[in-house]
Amino acid sequence: MRFRDRRQAGQELADRLREERGRLPDPVVLGLPRGGVPVADEVARALGAPLDVLVSRKIGAPFNPEFGVGAVAGEQPPIYDERSIAALGLSTDQLAAAAEEERAEVRRREALYRRGREAPELRERSVVVVDDGLATGITARAALASVHDRGAARLLLAVPVSAPDTAEAFRNAGEDLVCLYEPQGFTAVGRWYEDFAQVSDDEVVSILMAPRTVS
Repeated sequence: MRFRDRRQAGQELADRLREERGRLPDPVVLGLPRGGVPVADEVARALGAPLDVLVSRKIGAPFNPEFGVGAVAGEQPPIYDERSIAALGLSTDQLAAAAEEERAEVRRREALYRRGREAPELRERSVVVVDDGLATGITARAALASVHDRGAARLLLAVPVSAPDTAEAFRNAGEDLVCLYEPQGFTAVGRWYEDFAQVSDDEVVSILMAPRTVS
């Protein structure tokens, strides 16, 4: 199974989440930029819910910034992959500067995407966090941690595709996860999309500013 693009993946995910609609009082949908936002847009339209962003940034290893060993979101403490840190002989103190750099980028992107709008109130609402897929899941873990203490009535993570072990880890941690596809031989999220072109900041802003029907 492969998705044509993020829009089609979002439509399929939205079809699945319509089954949950009765257990999602007063929903708000939060997309993880940038790739999760087109997926989240389809979900928000299907649920008649407002859409916003939940910015989470990967903390890279010192020798390879693309290798994520942690992530930050909101004002919560960084989340680290303890096994990766131990395997690389790193400490959280060694990653503190990188974590603060990424937190500053979180704030910059939130301001860029929201264009002066306030973040949505989450208390007593159902919060659906959406991304285009889960590989290690580290940025999604940080994103969920930033929402957990904000008084949501229900918190649900929804993705079209995930590495099986990552999905299992989320469920074992007690997270509410909806995932359409957990393929063996996962390797990378982009493998399961025919079109996995990078989403631009301008596209994210355009999606967030588009008119929508809100329940």
